[in-house]
Amino acid sequence: MNRSKLAFLTSLIFAILALVFYFNDNLTWTGWSVFLFWIMLGLGTRGYDHLKGYTYTIMIFAAVSIALFFPWYLDEWGGLKLTTLITPLIQLIMFGMGTSMSVNDFVGVAKMPKGVMVGVVSQFSIMPFLGFALASISGFEAEIAAGMILIGCSPSGMASNVMSYLAKANLALSITITAVTTLMAPFVTPFLMKMLAGALIEINILDMMWDIVKMVIIPIGAGLLFNKLLSGKAKWLDDAMPLVSMAGIGFIIAIITAAGRDSLLNIGPLLMLFVLIHNVFGYILGYLFGKAVKMDERDCRTIAIEVGMQNGGLASGIAKEMGKIATVGLAPAIFGPLMNITGSILASYWHKRPPKNSKIV
Repeated sequence: MNRSKLAFLTSLIFAILALVFYFNDNLTWTGWSVFLFWIMLGLGTRGYDHLKGYTYTIMIFAAVSIALFFPWYLDEWGGLKLTTLITPLIQLIMFGMGTSMSVNDFVGVAKMPKGVMVGVVSQFSIMPFLGFALASISGFEAEIAAGMILIGCSPSGMASNVMSYLAKANLALSITITAVTTLMAPFVTPFLMKMLAGALIEINILDMMWDIVKMVIIPIGAGLLFNKLLSGKAKWLDDAMPLVSMAGIGFIIAIITAAGRDSLLNIGPLLMLFVLIHNVFGYILGYLFGKAVKMDERDCRTIAIEVGMQNGGLASGIAKEMGKIATVGLAPAIFGPLMNITGSILASYWHKRPPKNSKIV
């Protein structure tokens, strides 16, 4: 038996143990069994090319299980409240995003003006108003509902670029839309939040603008400068930044889950359903919007993925700066892992169906 099959078998054993401990009211060992189930399941996927894409998300579920069963581990270490690490981690992730970008990423605006305009307009219209509609009918308390709107008002993230590549979409267009919407976020996101969520929670536009500037613009600018001056000269850093970013996002999600554990235990499944609807309809409406303005199949796929996949890390950072990480931050924390699963499924589906008669830009 190879290692992957052994890992899958071990994960099954831990799943059974988790059920046994749960029905015997032993929550401590239930928690550790659930955690080890996810760890072994993730290790098992590493041995299969068609499953490798799910390893990262599965490991996030392992971290979330610790946050739900043992939230005190993610509360504070040595007197340091772990929530204070969220903003620096977001800045580090955005710096990593900047190091992977260059000025050429923005040249695409001139090369593909229609595609970029459609992407930006759909990004900052479909998801915010869809989030508002879902929040309005959800029945959630005001701050949790505002979190659903916040994730909708956020720009797309780097994960959308990976999924566009896998889906045989227009990668150049995807990267450009991500770059443009990210740089527009300090101005657009606060105004959308004021308009759509202002009745639910207090929104200070100038404070939110500054929060996004210090979490996004400054770190990305530093990353772009690093890329121009030192790219290739510090190969270890070039190789490390994607891994650091992935670990940082997972840690942020775990911290938020621990902070909002009580609320999640009450409304978790329902909130997950609403977040899933938000994500999936983002793909659908983005794709249909592209078709409506007569874009080709490759570009329609790109718009769908850019609209459906949001920058959950940035939304979490904004929630933390607002002092509402345990409520406003819940929807962004759930959105991140879910969109990686749905995005991987959609990308795999499209990967097997190459678009016909579409130009590769």
